Amino acid sequence: MKAAVAYDTGQPLVLEDLELPAVGPRDVLVRLSASGICHTDLTVIDGLSALPLPMVPGHEGCGVVEEVGAEVRRVHVGDRVLASVSPACGTCWWCLNGMSNHCELKPVVSSQPRFDLPDGRRAPALCSCGTFAEAMVVHEASLVAVETDLADEQLALLGCGVTTGVGAALITAGVVPGSSVAVLGCGGVGQSVIQGARIAGAATIIAIDLAKERRAASELVGATHTIDPADGDVVAQVKALTSGRGADYGFEAAGRPELMVQAFDMTRTAGVVTLVGMPPKDSQLTLPAVGAIFSGKRIAGSVVGGAQILRDLPRFVRLAESGRLDLGSLVSERIKLDEVNEGIDLLRRAEGVRTVIV
Repeated sequence: MKAAVAYDTGQPLVLEDLELPAVGPRDVLVRLSASGICHTDLTVIDGLSALPLPMVPGHEGCGVVEEVGAEVRRVHVGDRVLASVSPACGTCWWCLNGMSNHCELKPVVSSQPRFDLPDGRRAPALCSCGTFAEAMVVHEASLVAVETDLADEQLALLGCGVTTGVGAALITAGVVPGSSVAVLGCGGVGQSVIQGARIAGAATIIAIDLAKERRAASELVGATHTIDPADGDVVAQVKALTSGRGADYGFEAAGRPELMVQAFDMTRTAGVVTLVGMPPKDSQLTLPAVGAIFSGKRIAGSVVGGAQILRDLPRFVRLAESGRLDLGSLVSERIKLDEVNEGIDLLRRAEGVRTVIV
């Protein structure tokens, strides 16, 4: 199989011919048909995460099951499956208490070395998936079987970005009909937050991004207003659009602490601030203590949008099939695996919404 390997921080990925990883008792071999390129991949490649290199990046993909281990029960050969950024074993304390996005299996499967590299080292797959490849071997807990006619390039996005964004709006924040929402950062995750807010029935949805292309794309999926930060004080602009109070719900989807502070400031008293973006490993978030307490604002981190993959991925598939969730508009570029570095450069330049390897 061919796989793109991240060997050194900030360097281009190297396309290697690797042996297929061994299929263990609870492992599944999936022939990949599509993989999104997510900002988390860039964070890892650029050495801004705590994860060591070398590694095969990619964690947002779909494909068809080719082989299953002797103890696998969740999927079968021939199933069309989604790879999830977070596993759900179904039996740990977190899974049994409705928090499978924190499943205790995640650090175990994510650190498992899957690939034998030409230089003799072994490498893991990002989030136990490694979708920047022709195939992956993954624990069955990281897969969800789906039956749908959705295109591969659209279906793959549900593995991370779309589920994270839509889930952040519908599940973590609990956006209610008639409310106001402000979203900082309108890449793939931010666009999905906007769609989640629209599905929830928000009346005012404000998209904030420096990139004109992304602001325009936001309007197509539900934003009622857009803001260019270059035009001046973003917080003041949001308050001007929300009767001076601020948004009922503020979202940060870029992973930058200074924007998290802005999201806090542009959210009204007793509103909900949801932090969705993946920040660099050593970054710190500082808020005024008195303001954080007496504003009555609720600050929530959102891991995979709070989604429970066995419950929510099929629900999001149905939303897409009905046309209420627009996956097609998120795909801004289609590339081949050997063009993966070009796709990463597009993300680094904040061009387009989502590049997909097909």
